[in-house]
Amino acid sequence: MEASSADRGFFQSLPVLRNQFQDDPTCKRVLSFFLPPKILEQVSSEIEQLGEEVLQPHIFDCITDAEKNLPYIRGGGKNAFGQPVSSELVVSGGWKTLQAQGYECGLGQYTRVIQYMRCLLWEPSSAMTSCPIAMQDGAARLLQLQLAGDTLSPVERKVFQNALDHLNSRDPKQGWTSGQWMTERTGGSDVSKTETIATYSPLSEGASLCDPTEGIPLGPWSISGFKWFASAADSNMTILLAKTPKGLSAFSAPLRRFNQTLLKTASGDKGTTALNGVTISRLKNKMGTKPLPSAELVLEGMRGWLVGEEGRGIQTISTILTITRVRTTMGAMGYLGRGLAIIRAFTKAREVGAGRGACVRLFDNALHLQTLSNLTVEYHGMMLLTFYSSYVMGLEEHAGQNQRPPPAAAARITPQRESVTPPSPILKAYCTKQCIPLLYACMESMGGVGYLENSETEYLNIARLFRDACVLNIWEGTTDVLSTDLVRALKHPQHGEASMAALDNLIKQSAGGEDNIMSRWRALRQTMETTVQAELLSQARDVLWSIAETLQAGLFCVEAEVYPDQRTQEICRRYLTTKLFKEASGPFEAKDARALLRTNQEIVFGSQPLSLPGILSSKM
Repeated sequence: MEASSADRGFFQSLPVLRNQFQDDPTCKRVLSFFLPPKILEQVSSEIEQLGEEVLQPHIFDCITDAEKNLPYIRGGGKNAFGQPVSSELVVSGGWKTLQAQGYECGLGQYTRVIQYMRCLLWEPSSAMTSCPIAMQDGAARLLQLQLAGDTLSPVERKVFQNALDHLNSRDPKQGWTSGQWMTERTGGSDVSKTETIATYSPLSEGASLCDPTEGIPLGPWSISGFKWFASAADSNMTILLAKTPKGLSAFSAPLRRFNQTLLKTASGDKGTTALNGVTISRLKNKMGTKPLPSAELVLEGMRGWLVGEEGRGIQTISTILTITRVRTTMGAMGYLGRGLAIIRAFTKAREVGAGRGACVRLFDNALHLQTLSNLTVEYHGMMLLTFYSSYVMGLEEHAGQNQRPPPAAAARITPQRESVTPPSPILKAYCTKQCIPLLYACMESMGGVGYLENSETEYLNIARLFRDACVLNIWEGTTDVLSTDLVRALKHPQHGEASMAALDNLIKQSAGGEDNIMSRWRALRQTMETTVQAELLSQARDVLWSIAETLQAGLFCVEAEVYPDQRTQEICRRYLTTKLFKEASGPFEAKDARALLRTNQEIVFGSQPLSLPGILSSKM
């Protein structure tokens, strides 16, 4: 016998984190569900390659750098002689590298499903550079809709097209990200008391440009106010809300503008860009998402362009909110998917005591596998709902265009063109909230090591994933805000009936012959229709949760009909039983403990080979 020491004795072999697109049975399933076989065949190799890239050592080195070298404001707003100068935001090299790698765009009916699978794989390796890219996505869609109309002047069309080209660029030197500035001290998601004011005061022709190389003029609106929580303060442009004489309106503004009087170099050359009437008051000190520069901003004469109709800012910016809410949910699924991937790897590598000196792999530990299978079933249901929403978003964005036939698996739940609306409030509120305890359960499954900030082995750092994920159900509307919005939409005097009918149609199509699902839905619908809005609002969370779980139950049923394999059937049965859509046959579904273990192993790992790895692969 020999005593252990810091360098001697037992050391746990490092788990091998595998390509999630290959390792996670749910990823390929949701793509096969919502993509035709030919499209899936075309894109699989590219997605698989991304699954490898996000696990490379240099990516995790960038994450560690971004976490340890946090954003800061250079200077105190004055130069060496006390003259006012723009405050400059400084971010780490790791942040810049990850942001450059994250630029993406795409076209086509199935773009959203494909794009969001790539987002899901990239999110947990992005160090939150995905946040400004999500707002870039929303801003691009908003400007695209504006350019599709016929109300823009030639100058406005030039400005918006220039911004859209930058937002859609995959070249990091040309690509832009965007902010989304709504939140003020008067309220978070409640923008009715916005104190930012926009005044129409055009500049003389050629008085000032964003960038003389592109000849894009500054906007005719002067915007002043204070934004309390501006994420992605290093973006190239922003979409923001401000009040005008006609009410709350939306504006597009660049973050920088040209100033020919500023020193460009220490040798006396003049003419460079400075912040566009923006001063960074301070950066936020947050529990997570620390590499992401979130700031309080003072706007004094920021020049911008009106987007949409004056006085209809909330309706205009809702285009961005729909996209960013789905993207936020995709981020939650990315974090949870990565957490489960880490636990699957740990389960293969770890042995635990089994009594009387015996050891057993966690892979063969009945209770551990039961826990992981429960997590996997919840994750699978939310993935079905999330990718259904992205599928519907793609249909909405390409409505009126020549459409390919829907994939066979999703044909029954493909909505009619007049009812194509992604259920983003339901999706975002439910999935981002549920992912937090599930991700915590992944962290707990690794014991004390899971609770550590494993920056020295960054790919195992579930603690980072957990603290970053905690913000997702706060961003883009908290659970209560979105639950309230849902009830108001379903009770709306003009549009509520159509929204309820679309929801009813989807549940009927998906539930098929499952009487228990339909009976619960009919009871819920009757409650919503017969209860006045004021009373229903106090139950809004319960309403949203019931709808979300009913939708998932229906999607499980469709999947079980399309894919008759044992794993799919068992996952469906367990979800319906757990959520009380179906009665369990007894306190234990399988009397044979070994058979139950094998079933749980298949649920967690799929049908892939389950050999125990030896040492960590060299790429890690």
